[in-house]
Amino acid sequence: MAYSIVPNVRIVNLLIRTLRCSSYHTVVQKGDTKWSWMNMPCQWSQYRTLKLSSFLGTDDTKLDLDEWKTIMKSSDQNTAVEPSTEDASLVEMRQLVEMWRLAGRAVPESISTEKLQALMDLTSVSSRKKYLRSLSIKEKFKINERRKKQEFQKARMEHLSQLEPREETEPKNTMFLKFWSSSLDILHRWRLVQAMQFGQPLVFDMVYERHMSPWEIKNTADQLMMSEGFNRKAADPFHIHFCSLNPDGPCYKELVKLYSGSWENVLLTATEESHVDVFPRDQLVYLTADSPNELKKFDHNKVYIIGSLVDRSQQTGLSLANAKRLNLATAKLPLDRYLKWDCGAKNLTLDQMICILLSLKEQGDWKKALSFVPTRKHEGFVERRQSQDRFPRKAERYGKHVQGQFQEKPLVEKYKNVFGKQS
Repeated sequence: MAYSIVPNVRIVNLLIRTLRCSSYHTVVQKGDTKWSWMNMPCQWSQYRTLKLSSFLGTDDTKLDLDEWKTIMKSSDQNTAVEPSTEDASLVEMRQLVEMWRLAGRAVPESISTEKLQALMDLTSVSSRKKYLRSLSIKEKFKINERRKKQEFQKARMEHLSQLEPREETEPKNTMFLKFWSSSLDILHRWRLVQAMQFGQPLVFDMVYERHMSPWEIKNTADQLMMSEGFNRKAADPFHIHFCSLNPDGPCYKELVKLYSGSWENVLLTATEESHVDVFPRDQLVYLTADSPNELKKFDHNKVYIIGSLVDRSQQTGLSLANAKRLNLATAKLPLDRYLKWDCGAKNLTLDQMICILLSLKEQGDWKKALSFVPTRKHEGFVERRQSQDRFPRKAERYGKHVQGQFQEKPLVEKYKNVFGKQS
């Protein structure tokens, strides 16, 4: 008596994988009463016929190994062909981009899988349209730059072809050796090695990832890369620390992508630890524009902290609140004392901050250091005397005294009244 069973494909694949187990054969061969129901002969569906000789009552029928291999190969192919949920969603997103392109929207001509994944992470339709529009603008900008470069090279070759060839009979002679760019790179790296051993630390606080959008995080990574480049070329560089840097976070991934494989060779310290765990608290000074304290003099024994935050929505007070929570000293740059500030918040980019600090460290001149502030933000420097910078309290008292003299009557009228009373 044979039983006819017509299961679906998934149940068949699951049962076939189960039959591979050697313990299953052992249990059935021993004839355990609990597994006696499995000794029945089975007739599978018309598409997959499989006779199990080890479970049959007679020895007339044997297992067809070739048919077994064919069934197993077909099951593996079906498993490989089925797309995953992630691949299907990426395909749907690519189809959506293609549909928007046909509708006349600003989308890039080619988009990578990584950018599609970033597009999927955006929740609203408007944010996706803005992201695609920015990618389209960047793509057109790169195409125009490539075209201009090709035109410049073509014009240069035409200009060189029109020049008459010159024959130089006398050999060139010079008393100076050529200074190669590789030698300059070695010099910069040597200074960075010395700074990592004996130099003054400078901390970039990386705890603000959750307060930034993906575009702001990318902009932060760009500014950090520029800051590292300015520090590398300085005569007396800092020992840069990226504290509280999450290796699984988006900022770390952006930095690795920007350095394109050379991240491990960058001479700086990147750690998951907080700056309060690395340095003593009494040496830390948090630089924030919201601080009530003004930085009057650069201290070479302090460890200055810069918050790695690019905030286009102007969320004021984040870095100051973080410093107060950790009970750290805070300071702000004396922008009002030296600059005629025009308008807007007194927030500077990370690369501008490190240029100002490098200039203060090397020269100690606030006027030269604050020259890195963009001129669009101020109307120029405040004209101050040298004595006013050295003795600000005396200058303030002198200003009040002068103001009081000008409020009095002129000297002619004053002495006229005195002489009139005497006569």
